[in-house]
Amino acid sequence: MLSIFLKTRVMNLHEYQGKQILSSFGVATPKGIIANTPKEAVEVAKKIYEETKTDGFVIKAQIHAGGRGKGGGVKFAKNLEDVEKISGQIIGMDLITPQTPPEGKKVHTVLVAEDAYYAGESEPKEIYMSVLLNREIGKNMFVYSTEGGVDIEQVAEKTPQLIFKEEIDPLMGVLPFQARKIAFNLGLKDKAFKEMVKFVPKLYNAFIGADASLFEINPLLKTSDNTILAVDAKVVLDDNSLFRHPNYIEMRDLKEENPIEVEAKEAGLNYVDLDGNVGCMVNGAGLAMATMDLIKQAGGNPANFLDVGGTADAKRIETAFKIILKDKNVKAILVNIFGGIVRCDRVANGIIDAYKNLGDTIKIPIIVRLQGTNAVEAKKLIDDSGLNVISAIAFQEAADKVQEIIN
Repeated sequence: MLSIFLKTRVMNLHEYQGKQILSSFGVATPKGIIANTPKEAVEVAKKIYEETKTDGFVIKAQIHAGGRGKGGGVKFAKNLEDVEKISGQIIGMDLITPQTPPEGKKVHTVLVAEDAYYAGESEPKEIYMSVLLNREIGKNMFVYSTEGGVDIEQVAEKTPQLIFKEEIDPLMGVLPFQARKIAFNLGLKDKAFKEMVKFVPKLYNAFIGADASLFEINPLLKTSDNTILAVDAKVVLDDNSLFRHPNYIEMRDLKEENPIEVEAKEAGLNYVDLDGNVGCMVNGAGLAMATMDLIKQAGGNPANFLDVGGTADAKRIETAFKIILKDKNVKAILVNIFGGIVRCDRVANGIIDAYKNLGDTIKIPIIVRLQGTNAVEAKKLIDDSGLNVISAIAFQEAADKVQEIIN
């Protein structure tokens, strides 16, 4: 459960933003410029041609989701007329991919980039490469394959022998023999081999320097003239490191994020949306992990992580209730507060006041477990309130109540 939480404290970037970071660390990417209208797309295509003199362009929808090509969000354009026509088709569409909600995501921006699949001395070759932290061993890791441009999950399932991994000691970084090993396993030779040996440490430096949780390049292209280009980029940044990167904070696209999580963040609440049926309200990350485990053991699934912090007053609790209730899948709410910094009776009064303020908004049962200072007094306040609130003090008692409601 902890790993689920840690993976969600991240900031996703658009492809063009990820490529900006890659370029700042010397990683080669195709020339590309974003556009918000078909006419803008034509203008930026002209600029790209003036700089590259390459024929053809690729138009790519910019949303926070993979599989864009399968949904019609990535198309090639042979000329400026195609650029305008295709951009008009993609901008404004509700793009549906395996990683979007069923209704898809609205496309507001496209990336117009040079077509890197040009003719040359050899055939282009698509490669898969990613860098991420392996939490089990406490090391960073390259995952790479000769089978780029396709779903890496399918490759791992059907042909696992084509997936390679290289563990990187964070104190040592990428050693020269490791970069050569990666290039060798990818079957590269001569100039392409040397280019990959240079590429690997640059990509790793970008991963470390950006405080990223994931850099995924799919495909990484060996061009027909044997250069190495990151033609796509999925970059996920560690949300907790953004104070070191004020320029990255500006890259956050709130339109692409969960609106409930955005609202919670603005209210100063630590909230992560999950797929479940029991809402959680706690104070403290450790207690939250235990609470979610409790819900699972009781036969339910946590619908969220929500930490109200040490100041669990009526206003803060009311805001937390409103946020949890926005999730229509929630069938019950478990409030699990430890009265250390704040007294339990004050929390109980806050819950009662918040409940009364929300009126008929609350139509599902609420289980409240308060343990710590004045827990007995808090339980009496809840029991005497006359509200649809079930009180508990012991952890097992709360679990039993959850199980009873779910069943």
